[in-house]
Amino acid sequence: MSENHAPTLLAAQRLALDPRIAQAKELLTQAVRDHQKELNQVRPPRPDLTSGYAEKVAKFEGLRGGTLYFPYLSAGLGNGPYVELADGSVKLDMITGIGVHGMGHSNPEMIGVGIDAVLCDTVMQGNLQQNEPSVELTELLVKLATETGSDLQHCVMTTSGAMANENALKIAYQKNAPANRVFAFENCFCGRTIALSNMTDRPGYRVGLPVTTTVDYLPFFDHRDPSGSLKRTMDIFERQVARYPKQHANLWMELIAGEGGYYAGSREFFQTLAQRARELGIAVICDEVQTFSRTNRPFAFQYFELDSLVDIVTIGKITQVCATLFTSNYKPKPGLVSQTFTGNSASIMAGLKIVRGLVEGGHFTPAPESSKTMRLHDLFVSGIKAIEAKYPGSLNGPYGLGGMVGLTPFDGSAASAKELTMKLYEAGLMGFIAGDAPSRLRFLMPLLVTEPQHIHEACRILELVVAAMVASRQG
Repeated sequence: MSENHAPTLLAAQRLALDPRIAQAKELLTQAVRDHQKELNQVRPPRPDLTSGYAEKVAKFEGLRGGTLYFPYLSAGLGNGPYVELADGSVKLDMITGIGVHGMGHSNPEMIGVGIDAVLCDTVMQGNLQQNEPSVELTELLVKLATETGSDLQHCVMTTSGAMANENALKIAYQKNAPANRVFAFENCFCGRTIALSNMTDRPGYRVGLPVTTTVDYLPFFDHRDPSGSLKRTMDIFERQVARYPKQHANLWMELIAGEGGYYAGSREFFQTLAQRARELGIAVICDEVQTFSRTNRPFAFQYFELDSLVDIVTIGKITQVCATLFTSNYKPKPGLVSQTFTGNSASIMAGLKIVRGLVEGGHFTPAPESSKTMRLHDLFVSGIKAIEAKYPGSLNGPYGLGGMVGLTPFDGSAASAKELTMKLYEAGLMGFIAGDAPSRLRFLMPLLVTEPQHIHEACRILELVVAAMVASRQG
C-alpha cells in the first residue's frame, strides 16, 4: 500500500498516544506515590481536627436523614489497604466498602485508567452510547464464565448489584411465565429494590413495602450435618413444588451467604438442588455480587462445579460495574433488559483493569493451594485461630471462603458483634457485621493489594481489642 493510501489513526487514537497524556499520567502517579508514602500504618485522629470532623459528620447525617454506620469521611488519599480520614486518622481497611475496592485506596495503577476515562467523549455509557472498553470487559467476563464449561454466552452490564439481580429476576420470570414464585435460601440477602427486599430474608428491610414477590425459603447447607441438611432442604423443595406445580420461576442461590453470615455450602448440596431444579424447568440463578473473585476461580459456581447447571449469574462489587450473565436459553426478549446508564466510563475501565489484574496476579488457579486469594485466607484464618486459642470463648470460627473471612465474637449477639466492630474501628481496623443469631464480624480484603504483613497487622489489632474486651468482661 502506498504512503498516500496508508490507514490513518482515528483522532481518539492519536489523543491516546499523545506524549503529553503519558507525561501527565507519570507526573500524577509520582505525586500520589510521594504523598502516600507516610500512610503505611494505622494512626489515631489528630486532636486539632476532631471537633470540626465531628461537626461535619453530624451535618452529613442530618442531610442524609440517618446516621452513618462509621463516622467515616475520607480525606481523599490512601495507600493500598490504608486510608487517611479527614480527622487525620489512618485506618487499615479490611472491608473495602463491603468488597468494592479490590485495588485498595489511591492505587497508582488506577491513575492512568482514570485519566483515560476522563478523556472519553462521554462520562456515562448506556443504552445508546457505549465505548470499546465495554466490549472488552463483556468479552472477558464471558470468557472467564465459560472457560470451565458453562453456557453463559451473554453478558449485560448495569450500574449496581441490585439492578443486576433485578435483571436476573426479570429474565427468569419472562422465560418461565406464568410461573411467579421463587425459591431462595433462609437468611439470604438479594438487594434493596422493592422486589429484592421481598426476597431478602430480613423482615426489617421490607417494613411498609407491598408484597411483589412470593418466596419459598429453603434451609441452607449445615456443615455440622451435611447429609441431614441436604435431606431437609430437598424435602421442603419437593413439598413446595408439589404444592405449587409449575409455579416456580427460579431457584436463587448465594453460594456463600455474605450478608447472611459467611456460610459456605458444599458441591453435593448445590449440585443436587440445582440438578433437580433444572429437571423441573426452574431457572438456576447464582447471586455472585459479593462472591465473584473470592475463591480460586473467577466465579464461585466454578468452585462448586456447577458449570453445567447455571442459567443466570450476577456479579458486582469488586468489578466496579455490575453485570448479569445468562445462557442462550434465557436470552430475554427485546426491551426487557435495558437502561439509560450501564455504567460510567471510569467504572467500566476500572473494572476491566481489576479483572485483568486478578487473572494476571495469580488469584485464579485450578488448584486452591496455589491461589493468592486462598493463601491470604489461610493466613487470616490461622491468625484468628491463634487469638481464639489464647482467649477461649472470645471468638468462634473462622468462617467464609477465600477472600471472605468471618468470625463470631463472644456470645454471638448483635450487641457483641457491634461492640467489637466499633472498638476495632477506633483501634484502626475496619470490618463489618454480617448474619443474625449469631451475628458475626466479616472482612473482605482488597485482594489486589493485600500482603501477608497487612494480615499480620489486622490480627495484631484484633488481638489487642479482644484482649481488652475479655479483661473488661472478667473485671
